[in-house]
Amino acid sequence: MSWIQTGSTITFLPYTLEEALRGVSEAGFENVEIGAVKDFLEHLDPDDLSPEVIDHTKELLARYNLRVVSLSGHAPIHTELGFTRLASVIRAADELGCVVVNTFTGDAETPEERATFTENVRSLADDAQSRGLRLCIETDSNMLPTAEEGVRLLDEIGHPWVLMNYDPGNVVYYTGASPEQDIKHALGRLGHVHLKDKRGGKGTLDFPALGEGDIDIPSILADIAGSGFDGPVSMEVEFTDYNWPAWDECLEAAKRGKTYWDGLGIG
Repeated sequence: MSWIQTGSTITFLPYTLEEALRGVSEAGFENVEIGAVKDFLEHLDPDDLSPEVIDHTKELLARYNLRVVSLSGHAPIHTELGFTRLASVIRAADELGCVVVNTFTGDAETPEERATFTENVRSLADDAQSRGLRLCIETDSNMLPTAEEGVRLLDEIGHPWVLMNYDPGNVVYYTGASPEQDIKHALGRLGHVHLKDKRGGKGTLDFPALGEGDIDIPSILADIAGSGFDGPVSMEVEFTDYNWPAWDECLEAAKRGKTYWDGLGIG
């Protein structure tokens, strides 16, 4: 397989880090992406990444035979607090042996906020590069809603270590655009992928197991494979209206998604 097949802990969002890692492992994954997003996906708390927390995380990863390849540390990095949080996540990712740290733009709006965002991204990317980590910005909300817009933003940032984290489900949710077409703009600028299916159009929160939504997952994976991308492709399931079910049902959804993915034989 050309990419690193990965399962995200977001599929088990309401549960503890240990429960999430156990679920990802039992679903059949060998690699994991861990969420470290304040007030949303706190399997790791970006404000508490002490040596004790890192050591405990390593123990859990070993217990469930998982390698952590990416951390999602989405933070409003045009703010001082967001910058500090993502810098902390980058340090933790280095200590855990990851290859990617993901973030989003954080919805900087004014020219001053956008200028600060760009300056902070470059600084954080310098730090990430010194540690051998790619810094990836997700297709999410106002500044990078699609890959087509994202290419322009990456050009504006102008740092070779900053790449895109492509999420086809988000592209539909935020813009209603076709991810099957939009993904083509991302090829060559990808550092990470959130492989997420979706039902319904723009503004509909419905992200089922892979193969159970409306997105042409085989087409997207074929384009990614054809580009030679070799980074993490991380499967996410976020259910309907962000209402996660019981842990066992989360596990079944993860298993269905991975079975569907494996059955495609792409990559």
